[in-house]
Amino acid sequence: MSSPKKVVLAYSGGLDTSIILKWLQEEKGCEVVTFTADLGQGEELEPARRKAEAAGVKEIFIDDLREEFVRDFVFPMMRANALYEGLYLLGTSIARPLISKRQIEIAKLTGADAVAHGATGKGNDQIRFELGYYSLDPDVKVIAPWREWDLTSRTRLIEFAEKHQIPIPKDKRGESPFSCDANMLHTSSEGKVLEDPWEEVPDYVYSRTNNPEDAPDTPEYITIDFERGDGVAINGEAMSPATLLEKLNDYGREHGIGRLDLVENRYIGMKSRGMYETPGGTIYHAAHRGIEQLTLDRGAAHLKDELAPRYAELVYNGFWFSPEREMLQAAIDHSQARVNGTVRLKLYKGSVNVVGRKSPDSLYSEKVVTFEDDAGAYDQKDAEGFIKLNALRLKLLGKRNG
Repeated sequence: MSSPKKVVLAYSGGLDTSIILKWLQEEKGCEVVTFTADLGQGEELEPARRKAEAAGVKEIFIDDLREEFVRDFVFPMMRANALYEGLYLLGTSIARPLISKRQIEIAKLTGADAVAHGATGKGNDQIRFELGYYSLDPDVKVIAPWREWDLTSRTRLIEFAEKHQIPIPKDKRGESPFSCDANMLHTSSEGKVLEDPWEEVPDYVYSRTNNPEDAPDTPEYITIDFERGDGVAINGEAMSPATLLEKLNDYGREHGIGRLDLVENRYIGMKSRGMYETPGGTIYHAAHRGIEQLTLDRGAAHLKDELAPRYAELVYNGFWFSPEREMLQAAIDHSQARVNGTVRLKLYKGSVNVVGRKSPDSLYSEKVVTFEDDAGAYDQKDAEGFIKLNALRLKLLGKRNG
């Protein structure tokens, strides 16, 4: 394979990707195009542009992808009620296919023959990025510096940065306390002070949520309206997908909702301990399940619950663009056709609870389920035959095993 000439780098402007930029220029002899995605991480992105310009980069892309991120990636995943290992709302995982997609688009736009990322050789992100690249451009060259270079320690990275006059944040001298990744859906933190799973996460690690103990002493009630399984309004006010999620983040932040301390199984084969904050996503997930309680048939609901772990695993492992994920998505989206209505939620000191739901497509019948006189809506005698038929095989087993 010929050496790459021009590479699109997923660039944050932080120390690691700044070093990667220079390494690609110096060691690989590549012209570098930088791409910085605005996924609602809450950081000023113009410094990334200035750093790229200072490094001699001629083509710099800083793209606002917030609406696309929530509309085309977060919401479809939320329709599935996807939780990896029953807990993780996949905030980092779901951002990677969008970044991959845009990198490939920029590569084609600029005539680049390669793409590069800053993920390490120990984590999941290298897999997610590269499965995305190859799905969208099977012939693209991929450069993964952490798997190639000899800058294998923080000390060597600092030395390289100083040699090439790359600005080093003061808190990066020596060992950083932990590493972070953030977007509109969540913030994840791992490493260093979090590596001992017996030790409680220090409060200073949390950045997106108030400590639940310090949250307001009075609960707050909100409503979320759904159409075809997607949130469309909060408290009756129509909102775009990104605006809606950001508003829920504000509620979650104030009430300390969405903290998760998790030891998970990485796809690469090791266990890792991470701390996740997903304030708005945690509220949204509870609300979506609440409206499905009214509107999904039992068979469809239970099948969805069987499919959700498989869907979550595909997203976690980087298979967003795989045919199996797309097949699952088609089935899930079909189930959402009548998932319409309003959910009322109670937010209080780290908890979110569904306390009300209504829908024009509700399958709930108070007339049928009531403990009072149902006026002939349900004949309780019918249950006897139902029970006997279901008990037949158990009775036969009981007699045989006697």
